[in-house]
Amino acid sequence: MSSTPTKSAVSSPDRIRGIQRRTLGVLSGAQIVGGVGVAVGLALSSVVVDELSGSTVISGFAGTATVLGAALLALPIAKVAGRGGRRVGLALAYLAALLGCLISVTAIGLANWPLLLAGLVLVGGGSAGNLAARYSATDLSPPGHAARHLSLVVWAATIGSVAGPMLAEPADRIGLDAGLAGKAGPFAFSALAFAGALVIILSGLRPDPLKLARELDGTPPAAKGGNRTIRTGWLSLRAAPMARTALVMIAVSHTAMVSIMSMTPVQLHHDGSSLQVIGLVISLHISGMYVLSPVVGWLADKAGRVPVLLAGMGLLLASAALAGTAGHRLWQVSVALFLLGLGWSCGLVAGSALVSESVPLEGRTAVQGLSDLLMNVCGATGTIIAGAIVGGLSYGVLGLVVGVMVTAAGLWLAITWRRRST
Repeated sequence: MSSTPTKSAVSSPDRIRGIQRRTLGVLSGAQIVGGVGVAVGLALSSVVVDELSGSTVISGFAGTATVLGAALLALPIAKVAGRGGRRVGLALAYLAALLGCLISVTAIGLANWPLLLAGLVLVGGGSAGNLAARYSATDLSPPGHAARHLSLVVWAATIGSVAGPMLAEPADRIGLDAGLAGKAGPFAFSALAFAGALVIILSGLRPDPLKLARELDGTPPAAKGGNRTIRTGWLSLRAAPMARTALVMIAVSHTAMVSIMSMTPVQLHHDGSSLQVIGLVISLHISGMYVLSPVVGWLADKAGRVPVLLAGMGLLLASAALAGTAGHRLWQVSVALFLLGLGWSCGLVAGSALVSESVPLEGRTAVQGLSDLLMNVCGATGTIIAGAIVGGLSYGVLGLVVGVMVTAAGLWLAITWRRRST
């Protein structure tokens, strides 16, 4: 007699809740470990490129490379997930990041900044995986709980992401002792972290939440071949105006965040701050991104997605104003970076929940892939412009430009929401 459970047994509410708890635990574990990998490289990438290239403008391409890599991998991850489930999609992301870290270690040893940028593109797979994991948390969420479940997985990245930058200096010392070039050790450490995240996903994400959700809903997996991911995503967005609105707000939040964040280490480095101080500021920023995300998720479920999105725009505006007027005041830069992370959290959590609930399950992975593609393309563009602004003008002007952008987005959202409410 077969020991395979019947559909009714699998679909019982208690069974689904148990599977969802396990899914959230596995995704959270991968976020913690993968968050270390992302954050260690994030803290030093622009500084290393600045030193190897001797150009502040080129240093801005470090952030561009990782964000661009996350954008380029967004649709392949969504396409693979649409066919084979979340497990294989996330595994692809972390494997790409692992390979990118190994290339980065080699590039630093050769003092080859173009090769380092190429490696950082693949390192962006770590960010793509962490972003995709948040959507994986919503596949089996009961109605009215998507933002909270999503935010729990986002919050799990706090441990790794906050600790990661502080591990950059010890990892560098260990790397030097092991014979690696200066500042290559942190990227070797990131490679080990991404390998750990890969193992967690491959061994732990069973049953696959997306496969199970489709089985319960009677929705078939995505078809093979062609550009179905893009086509399905656009068709789903055309029928879901709130999803389109959410995508714009996610993209604006991410662009504002990466533009200021990517150039802050360079600004601090030029002001004479040590790696330890730079790591501390980035840790404060990342804590703003993740520590309060469960509160943000609860508010998004209770108060509504749009009010939380508007609050996020306000926080991003405050951050841009503080950063742009900080001068050499380290405490003001630190506060600005914390608020920058918190504003990003509001945009990501509320916006992602709104995306997931606004489209049917059949087109969900495609729209989610387009969402991550859009936010990262906008983010990559933002880092290019940010590098040019800081290199040609100043860090203060960057704060002004970002402030104007988020103000315009916030006003557009408020007007759009009011029109739809009347």
